[in-house]
Amino acid sequence: MNEHKIINDPVFGFIKIKRGLLYDIVQHPFFQRLNRINQLGLASVVYPGARHTRFQHSLGAFHLMSEAVKSLNEKGIYIFDSEAEAVQAAILMHDIGHGPFSHVLENTLIHGISHEDISLMMMEQINHDLKGRLNLAIAIFKDEYPNKIYHQLISSQLDMDRLDYLRRDSFYTGVTEGNIGSARIIKMLNVMDDKLVVDSKGIYSIENYLTTRRLMYWQVYLHKTAVGYEKILVNTLRRAKHLFQQGEDVFASPALAYFMKNDVDAKWFAGHQEALSMYAELDDSDIWSALKVWKHSSDKILSTLATDMVDRHLFKVEVTEDRPTDEYIEEKLNQIAAAMDITKDDARYMLTLTEIGKDMYNPEDDSIGILYKDGTVKDIADASEILNVQLLSKKIRKYYLCYQRV
Repeated sequence: MNEHKIINDPVFGFIKIKRGLLYDIVQHPFFQRLNRINQLGLASVVYPGARHTRFQHSLGAFHLMSEAVKSLNEKGIYIFDSEAEAVQAAILMHDIGHGPFSHVLENTLIHGISHEDISLMMMEQINHDLKGRLNLAIAIFKDEYPNKIYHQLISSQLDMDRLDYLRRDSFYTGVTEGNIGSARIIKMLNVMDDKLVVDSKGIYSIENYLTTRRLMYWQVYLHKTAVGYEKILVNTLRRAKHLFQQGEDVFASPALAYFMKNDVDAKWFAGHQEALSMYAELDDSDIWSALKVWKHSSDKILSTLATDMVDRHLFKVEVTEDRPTDEYIEEKLNQIAAAMDITKDDARYMLTLTEIGKDMYNPEDDSIGILYKDGTVKDIADASEILNVQLLSKKIRKYYLCYQRV
């Protein structure tokens, strides 16, 4: 019998998954659900190739983790087999609590609870199903394990999650500038004083990684068209939930209906056993099926928004450095209300203002240490000749005003 399962990944080639605990995680229904959730939510409205799933990303991050463990071992950093397996298990499950379209649900169908919290609940459930074999993985994920480098490999400025998604997202979007040298960065990883650092030979790869991340954020993740499209979905779900709670007959799959009907927050999850399994039933297809039906709703707002989503009628998006004035927003609302023959209150579903700030590299947050031959460690901000980290960590604020074209 084969020791490993092999998956062919277009980004990294063959990924080996060892039979036993790791393969059992991949086989779990919670993990398989990630096949039905797109990694980039609605970015495919701009980049049609961006149809890859959270499942693929999780396997990619797992592959990079295996490489990192190997690389650190070769540098004489001793890692127990149990630790290696646990950190690989943890990275496999790091995104397991994501809902359909990532952050869209977080303030519409559920609130006051993040996908990280839900990931943890799901891990506890999988741990229960696998008879407690994930105790160590969960301790590492929660940063409760004495050796801190394992948690850093899962969540830090230089974690395997980021190394995979930047590389994978640039591959599938075709934004080639995003291609980071993940293999080289991993080869350069080292440990000093219980902290993950990068050998000084790897400094150029790190400079490239930091600039790339910034580029991918503004070009892909915060692309104005994608942000505008996401806002249509948020408003559609808000409207559907509003109608649902007024007793209107709104089509929804049982799982979607559960989150429309109930006011689900952290407290609700704690007090209702079925909430987690209902959440696990939700994926992108619940939303798309509903949208196709909502197109024909007798409610003008819902049908307009659902049609926008399904037929790609995009909101107009104005990006500004300063907040648009209230007068300007009122004027837009009045125009929409008049053109659509709806009340001004209802017109609010047709417009949204979002403030987006992205702090790429926050030196206080956790810096990237560069390790020199003589054993000294310098922060990348001081070590780099070309990176103006002041510039990189400059807080950028942009306002996105998105509204229905009339």
